[in-house]
Amino acid sequence: MSNIVKRIGNLLTVKSIVTIMLAVVFSILALNGVISSEQYMTIFSVVIGFYFGTQYDKKNLDETDNKSGN
Repeated sequence: MSNIVKRIGNLLTVKSIVTIMLAVVFSILALNGVISSEQYMTIFSVVIGFYFGTQYDKKNLDETDNKSGN
């Protein structure tokens, strides 16, 4: 149960909220024809890549700290 609460808490970080909002905004713009699908994919790829890249780096940093005893 606490694992679920921890995951929900992680989703409510500023970085996650900004990523979700950007995805929603650019999805709406693409659906309304304001931006092309190519522009949408470029923007969406960068945003999602940055989000998951920082999550991956954070996880690796946490694992490294745990192994070194810090």
